[in-house]
Amino acid sequence: MVNSRVEVPTVAMMGSGSGTACRSCAGCGGRISDRFLLFSMERYWHTRCLKCSCCQAQLGEYSSTCYSKGGMILCKNDYIRLYGHSGACSACGQSIPASEMVMRAQGNVYHLKCFTCATCRNRLVPGDRFHYINGTIFCEHDRPGAGLLSGHPTPIQPNSIMSDQKVC
Repeated sequence: MVNSRVEVPTVAMMGSGSGTACRSCAGCGGRISDRFLLFSMERYWHTRCLKCSCCQAQLGEYSSTCYSKGGMILCKNDYIRLYGHSGACSACGQSIPASEMVMRAQGNVYHLKCFTCATCRNRLVPGDRFHYINGTIFCEHDRPGAGLLSGHPTPIQPNSIMSDQKVC
């Protein structure tokens, strides 16, 4: 499954001095007449209204970075807790930047370039069928037990858990 991770790199704090148009807060809907306002995710916010959906931390005070996913606005800690697991690719172990697209299988997260068949090393893309067996990814042609069809004889392990999946 392809999931996008969107990092909004800055929460810009701006003065709302005289001469600026009347702005409405994306959080509460009220008029922003405070001395300072925040601009994030293409919307304006009171400094008190831009909050993490989970821990309610005020993101303008907490950090200059916030994350948006699934209709939620999140601080970095809650984003990683909910979506990033360790923040590392399950194949190579390297960090995955928050702005990078990822592939997911059975709760594991992968760089796009690392989501490959263990046998032929072909990269799997959205729409490809794959098999996830004991933590290993196989393309449709190289799955264990398909050796007669694919020309790659691979024995099925007796205790393997096989799940057919499609990359969406």
